Amino acid sequence: MTSAVEDLRRRGVIGLGGAPLGNFARAMDDEQAARTLRRAWERGIRYFDTAPHYGLGLSERRIGAELRHRPRDEFIVSTKVGRLLVPRVPPLDQDDDGFVVPGDLERRWDFSADGVERCLRGSLERLGLDRIDILYAHDPDQAWDGAAREALASLARLKAAGIVSAIGIGTNSTAGLEPLIRAGLVDVIMLANRYSLLDHSALDAVLAPARDAGVAIVAAGVFATGLLSTDQPRPGATYEYRPADPAVIRRTELIASVCADHGVPLPAAALAFPLLHPAVAAVAIGMRSPREVDEDIERFTTEIPAGLWRDLVSAGLIPAGAVPAGPTSRSPEEPPGDAAARS
Repeated sequence: MTSAVEDLRRRGVIGLGGAPLGNFARAMDDEQAARTLRRAWERGIRYFDTAPHYGLGLSERRIGAELRHRPRDEFIVSTKVGRLLVPRVPPLDQDDDGFVVPGDLERRWDFSADGVERCLRGSLERLGLDRIDILYAHDPDQAWDGAAREALASLARLKAAGIVSAIGIGTNSTAGLEPLIRAGLVDVIMLANRYSLLDHSALDAVLAPARDAGVAIVAAGVFATGLLSTDQPRPGATYEYRPADPAVIRRTELIASVCADHGVPLPAAALAFPLLHPAVAAVAIGMRSPREVDEDIERFTTEIPAGLWRDLVSAGLIPAGAVPAGPTSRSPEEPPGDAAARS
């Protein structure tokens, strides 16, 4: 086990996801981004995830502007490779891939050793840091067949050279991950939207082999892109980045009802659920403001009674295998970066 992953298990627990800081879906200014990051630090968050993809480097620049002044051994930072940023000719007025930023750059798939090294150098420059703790291959499943193994071979060379501490894959897909885990090619996987109160598809396909191999999982998208972020589904709530259909809204309402019976807000249960599994080392949450930081820390430190999970299993709303035997409640006094929150 690498030291970066050991640190993640020990103190990563809740991390700040950097896509909103790259102006995903809507813009924020630099001052709001800085205040959000400073509040996250004040509230004990010490894991920060970003990527060149997020705002064509804007997320990395904003995160780096705050972290480069912090003691380097006190935080964990991860970024991603595979989407190399190159000049767009002619430029667009705005990025065409979901981020509200100028479209003067474009993303080019490149998982070769040279491309990965160039991508990493660009990230280090934007972040203003001397090293990256965890480096993920970003969405190789979206590139081409075999991209994941090519990417991991490139990353393995960086790890062997001591340039990064831990390597893995950041993806929305469970496909093809189990063979990579069993082959010992990854230290950690950031998995978005595939292990939540509404989607359990990663339980057997990814989490079980990861547990057996000692691979850490970072669960992202635990609010299901919006549907689980409020106590009850709101009109127009999104799921998988699209308007939620009636069936998934109804399932969410049933889960919310069980949560209400136990006096637990639905978002608090959504944050706690992935961490029930021993393979999950952390959750990463996108945060847009100091207020959202405070809300998410409050949710994370909410006491979750073990009976909630038992009732969700009894109602057929989560699988029995998601809930380990023995106590699963968490004390609200435990800080967000303390591994005790997972014990």
